[in-house]
Amino acid sequence: MNKKVNDWIDAHMDDLICDIKDLCSIASVNDKPEGDMPFGEKPCRALNRAMALAEKYGFETKNYDNYVATADFDSSLPHTLDVLGHTDVVPAGEGWTVTDPFNVIEKDGKLFGRGTSDDKGPLLCALYAMRAIKETGTPLSKGVRLIMGSDEETGSSDIKHYYATEEEAPYTFSPDAEFPIINIEKGQFRGILSKDYQKETELPRLLSLDAGVAFNAVPQKARLKFEGLNDDEIRKAADEIEAECGVSIEIEKDGEVVITGQSAHASTPETGKNAGLAAVLLINKLPLHDSTVKRLLLSLSLLFPYGVTDGSGLGIAMCDEESHDLTCTLDLFHVDETHMEFTFDSRTPLMANEENCGNKAKESVENAGFDWSTPGMIPPHAVAGDSYFVKTLLSAYEEVTGLKGECLAIGGGTYVHDLKNGVAFGAILPGVDTHMHGADEFIDIDNLNAAAKVYANAIEKLCG
Repeated sequence: MNKKVNDWIDAHMDDLICDIKDLCSIASVNDKPEGDMPFGEKPCRALNRAMALAEKYGFETKNYDNYVATADFDSSLPHTLDVLGHTDVVPAGEGWTVTDPFNVIEKDGKLFGRGTSDDKGPLLCALYAMRAIKETGTPLSKGVRLIMGSDEETGSSDIKHYYATEEEAPYTFSPDAEFPIINIEKGQFRGILSKDYQKETELPRLLSLDAGVAFNAVPQKARLKFEGLNDDEIRKAADEIEAECGVSIEIEKDGEVVITGQSAHASTPETGKNAGLAAVLLINKLPLHDSTVKRLLLSLSLLFPYGVTDGSGLGIAMCDEESHDLTCTLDLFHVDETHMEFTFDSRTPLMANEENCGNKAKESVENAGFDWSTPGMIPPHAVAGDSYFVKTLLSAYEEVTGLKGECLAIGGGTYVHDLKNGVAFGAILPGVDTHMHGADEFIDIDNLNAAAKVYANAIEKLCG
């Protein structure tokens, strides 16, 4: 490690904190295009504020049509390393208790505010790593570029725009995840089950079921309407489902039944309680008239058993040593008197392919009586764990933190998913939940310090 660089970072933590507070004060949530601002005024303002900081600290900058801005350590050096972060954020949301989302405060050794950990704080750690190397006169023989995007949270069209004219560096890391390193991101496989049928009026019957707000999130709420059942009949079955599934069920004054579970990201569905699947179990427990709808929902519960998230009901459960288990969750539910439709989201390991995953799911769904469609399979992303690049980053991490460096595989996708030699590298230390995307998002100041030192060490190792 370079003691001069680390001492410089220690001496400039107040500056880093001040810059984070300033950048995070901009509510850079994706908005409608406005003139030459493709994601709205505030994302454009945050992007240009970050670029102005880079200019202030002596780096060569370039703006790519307000999609992306870059800062080069020295553009005359061979283009070797890209560091890819973003200045846009998710909406503030509700439930903040420590501070207003865009008024960053320091409390208990932490910075609280939207964007502190995702991804304005980590991006500025990378900028300060470059600044520390520059201002201590540490020589580099290869070039490092900080790439600052402004549309990571809503589709990453910014990066598509950038790479339409620029080539990838031999090495790219993104400070937009967690340490030690994420070198494998699973693939994604979505399927849609649907069925049209004739309206049946025999009582008692289900009138409607709706659950889910996004294909990639376990549904927290489900709403059902019945005809021909009394509240006592529903309550008896509801008590059994509450005990079995750990959800809560309310019968409202208008007779609508509301099931509340627990949401979770589709990459970790085992952490949620699927209100939609609990609703299907409730329907199957009630004394409804034998109908096409009831028979199809019974089949659905076999394809997607409550609490089972490995895809075994579809016949696609699989696991490999590097990327681990396939996950699968049914996240969008709609049933009415003549049509039903459901969407599942699966995160697939390296071994998954059309034959053992896509074709198998199609066969299972159609055998259960549903129509099948899919947008196809998104392939996984992997960089070899024994590559020079990954081993060098892990070495930099271990030297600074004293923690064991190891490769991780995740079900979610990051900014580098489509880059040939890209990995996610920090900035959050292991075992810390920073409430990213939630209320009271924060980052530990000690974490900021460590991340900046890790990034400086990694840049020196790769470009020194």
